[in-house]
Amino acid sequence: MSEVAKRPLLDVLQPPISGSRPKGGVSTETDGVPSLGGENILSSGGVTYEVIKRITQSFFDSIPNGKLCGGDVLINKDGAQTGKVGYYIGDLFDEAAINEHLFILRGLSDDIIEQSYLYYALLLPETQQEIERRITGSAQPGLNSCFVKAVGIPYHPINVQKDIACILRTIDRAIEKTETLIAKYHKIKAGLMHDLFTRGVTADGKLRPPREQAPELYKETPIGWIPKEWKCKTLEQLLAPVGNNLRSGPFGSALLKDELVEEGIPFLGIDNIYTEHFEARYRRFVSQKKFMELYRYSVRPKDIVITIMGTVGRCCILPDDIGQALSSKHLWTMTLDQSQVFPELVCWQLNYAPWVLSWFRKESQGAVMDAIQSSTLRTLQLPVPRMSEQDEILGKYLASTSKIKSERSELNKLKKKKAGLMHDLLTGRVRVLQNKIMEVTL
Repeated sequence: MSEVAKRPLLDVLQPPISGSRPKGGVSTETDGVPSLGGENILSSGGVTYEVIKRITQSFFDSIPNGKLCGGDVLINKDGAQTGKVGYYIGDLFDEAAINEHLFILRGLSDDIIEQSYLYYALLLPETQQEIERRITGSAQPGLNSCFVKAVGIPYHPINVQKDIACILRTIDRAIEKTETLIAKYHKIKAGLMHDLFTRGVTADGKLRPPREQAPELYKETPIGWIPKEWKCKTLEQLLAPVGNNLRSGPFGSALLKDELVEEGIPFLGIDNIYTEHFEARYRRFVSQKKFMELYRYSVRPKDIVITIMGTVGRCCILPDDIGQALSSKHLWTMTLDQSQVFPELVCWQLNYAPWVLSWFRKESQGAVMDAIQSSTLRTLQLPVPRMSEQDEILGKYLASTSKIKSERSELNKLKKKKAGLMHDLLTGRVRVLQNKIMEVTL
C-alpha cells in the first residue's frame, strides 16, 4: 500500500484566526477569563496550563475573534517556539481566548477534517519541517497566516482520520497518566528527602520525631536545626584528599575549538548534565594526546558535576563507567571523600535543599545567578550524618529514585511508540479499520 497523498492546509481549513492583544494588560489572578499565549504551547507539542494569564470579562466579550472552542488546534506564530502546535480540549474552562501570539486552526467542516487528526498531522516531523521553512526573521521569528497555502498534511477519508486520532489519543492518555505518576513520585521523594535531611533516621530505620515534639534531639546550626549526632561541614571539608578535587576549565588557549576532533575522548559540557541525570550523548571530543595534556581536568567515577553557566545549578553524579573524559569551563567538577559522605546525598542537596538554594541566592545577592564561584561552593555548609545513618538515607533515596526511573523508562517507550505510530498511521504505511491496526506495508 503506497503512502497517502498530501493536501494543502488551505483546502481543509478556515482562514487562521489570530488572537487579540489584551487591553489593560493581563493578570495571573483567579479573576477574569483565561488567555492562552505562546508560553502555553509546549515545545514537544501540546498545551500546558501551569501558568494562566487572564483578561477582563468585558474585553473578552468585545473581541470578535480569538475565542476558544473545544477541539481547537493552536499554533504559535512568533517567538522562540514559532510553529509549535497544541490541542485545546476545552473541558477546563467555561470561556477562554488566545492572545496575539497564537493562531486558531479550524477545519472547513466536520466531514472534511477531524480536529484531533489535524493536530497529530501538524506534529509530524516532516510537517513541522515544512512549517519551519515558512518562518521568517531571525531576531524575531514569525509565521504568517499564508503558511496554510504552502504546508500540506497526509489526507485520509474522514472515518480513517477518526480511527487514527482515536488510537493516538489512547497513547496520549497513557503518556499523560505516566507523567502524572512521575510528578506524584517526585513530590513524594521531595518530601521524604527533606524529612531525611532534617530529621534523619534512627537505628530501626524510622524518622526521628520532629523537633517540635522532641527538641532535645536537635541542635541549631548555621543551616538550621539538625540532629545532635550530626556534623555541619563545608563542602571543602568533604572534598577528597586528591589533586584537583574541585576543578573547572580548561580556559582560553589551553583548548581551542579547532583542537576538538570527531572521535576520541569525550569533552563534557552543559548538555551532558541534568538534574540527577547524566546524559551520555557526546558531541565534542579531544585526542588522546590532548587529553593527557589536560589531564588535570579529567573526571572520575562518582564525581559530582554542577553547571555554572547557561542553565546554572543543574547537578548530577558521573556514572561508574564514565571512563576517560574531560570536564569543561562551563562546569564545576568535584571529587568527594566517600569515607565522609555519599556523593548521591550531596548531589540531591545541591539540586533541591533549601539551605543550599538559600546560600546560592545570598551569594548572588538575590539576583538570578549567572555563574557559581569556587568560593561559593567551598564555603557551602551541609549537614553530615554518621555514615551508618547516611547508608539508611541513601537506601531510601535510591529506592525512590528507582521508582521514578522506572516510570521514566515507561514514558520514553510510550513516546517512541507514539512517534512510530504517528508516522505509520498518518502516512498510510499502516492501515487501520475501526480503531485497530490491520496491515503493515514494509
